[in-house]
Amino acid sequence: MPKLRSIVFTAGLFVFLAGCSSGPSGEQAGSGDTVTPALPAEQSYEDLLSFWREFREFQKPKVTAGVPDYTAAAMAAQKSRLKEFQDRLAAFDPMTWPVARRVDYEVIRAEINGLEFDHRVLRPWSRIPVFYAVIQTSEHDVPLREGPEIHGVLNLWQLTFPLDEKSHALVREKLSAIPAILAQAKTNLVEDTADLWLLGIRQKGRESAAMESLGKRMSAMHPDLVPLAEQARAAVDEFRGWLEERHKSMKGPSGIGIADFDWYQKNVHLVPYTWADQLRIAERELERSLAYLELEKRRNASLPPLRAAADLDELQRRQKEAVAYYFDFLRKREIFTVPEYMSLSDEVRSFAPPDRRDYFTQITYRDPLPLLCHSVHWLEKQREKRNTDPLRGTPLLYNIWDSRAEGFATAFEEMMLGAGMFDRNPRVRELVLNLLAFRAIRAIADLKLHSREWTVEEAIQYAVKTTPYGWVLPDGATIWGDMSIYLSQPGYGTSYVVGKVQVEKLLADYSRMKGYDAGLRTFLDEFFAKGLIPQSLIRWEMTGLDDEMKRLGR
Repeated sequence: MPKLRSIVFTAGLFVFLAGCSSGPSGEQAGSGDTVTPALPAEQSYEDLLSFWREFREFQKPKVTAGVPDYTAAAMAAQKSRLKEFQDRLAAFDPMTWPVARRVDYEVIRAEINGLEFDHRVLRPWSRIPVFYAVIQTSEHDVPLREGPEIHGVLNLWQLTFPLDEKSHALVREKLSAIPAILAQAKTNLVEDTADLWLLGIRQKGRESAAMESLGKRMSAMHPDLVPLAEQARAAVDEFRGWLEERHKSMKGPSGIGIADFDWYQKNVHLVPYTWADQLRIAERELERSLAYLELEKRRNASLPPLRAAADLDELQRRQKEAVAYYFDFLRKREIFTVPEYMSLSDEVRSFAPPDRRDYFTQITYRDPLPLLCHSVHWLEKQREKRNTDPLRGTPLLYNIWDSRAEGFATAFEEMMLGAGMFDRNPRVRELVLNLLAFRAIRAIADLKLHSREWTVEEAIQYAVKTTPYGWVLPDGATIWGDMSIYLSQPGYGTSYVVGKVQVEKLLADYSRMKGYDAGLRTFLDEFFAKGLIPQSLIRWEMTGLDDEMKRLGR
């Protein structure tokens, strides 16, 4: 596809980039533990890892009978001791260490900054109702759940029914704790953040349905747990009503503001672009994707349009064929090393009627291949399960991995466009450009929400109106779920597009420095080996270029 390679790297984008500048979870015990005195002068890398493990315990909430403590008193106690950890980290001098270990130091500093930001700005326990999720039905495709959530969520996807003895006890404990968790939430949630409360109301509606489904599922296998599921559902419904009543009088903003957004991106997510930089990137990517979509449509004008699968059987056939082709392409074209353990599901279990097809369903029903590229997420999770590095093999807190995980998955779609994966059916290239446009639209919505220019309804209206072909359902789970994540986790929506640009920038730098015949597989294998850490750190480690680190003040 030589005519389309300019899609991936445009001269104008790199001219712009050259001028740009930057949920707690866990087990019982942690924030009340004694903090040991400062480390001696000669600290080793092992001392740093020991310190990091201590911090990881400190940031966890106290848990009593399955109920994590996020009360005002508990959070004030944790906040009062945070500076001790910041001072102890500052006592380390990693400047003589190899770059890889200096990168690990920066990861730890970012996590500690993440806890500071939670206490100083985000305060999920007092201002974000969706923080109090009590049940999750599906596995996340990234290292940890997108956005902050309490410790102890009932993750149904981790369970196998009928339950064994251990899982039975776990479900009993978690169901029993839900009424007390939500009772505490009523005391903790004291801030007027109108849109976040609206999103919490919608979340609790979904949780109620999930609890009802769980009760029915357990009625034959575990009837003793059914009353607990019913009590939990009643508590969820009552909490939703409580949110609805208080939401009626709320008018306060939910976005964090540009200044705090910039601090968060620079000091926690280690993204070297400000709110204004990211808006320019997102707007440029939207313009580019929409323009090239029109050009691609003209190029393909003589070809028949993509037809959505007619029924479940046809969709299943397409999925199986696409998964097989995907892995065959990766291996034969030497895109990256694909171990035998890597796999993607080729099963389809449901089929939506045309009027209920939301955005990603519209894409997949026309061709599964573009979103199979984004499903590199699942391949990464399979790889990371085998990562034995004590720090990088552990999912980072506060979604610090978002520019790497979501940015790469988005970049990989367009990389495979350039590599020729979609040449067998040129119309599919239109879907890839459509996807990029949608992600740029969501990035702009994320930014305008946090600058407090848009309400959540206005952000959704923008997405519905701007996305090509009207494929976003205005009341659909996709766009409402996205906005819930982005308001709760600032910058998550921009990470798809900004992270994509960072991947492209790194590939360009790497190719220039290592030689243009180094090969994509060489680049990606080394890239993957660095783990799911911020892109700025990967670039520093892979190229030695520290210009982004300087912009981050490192």
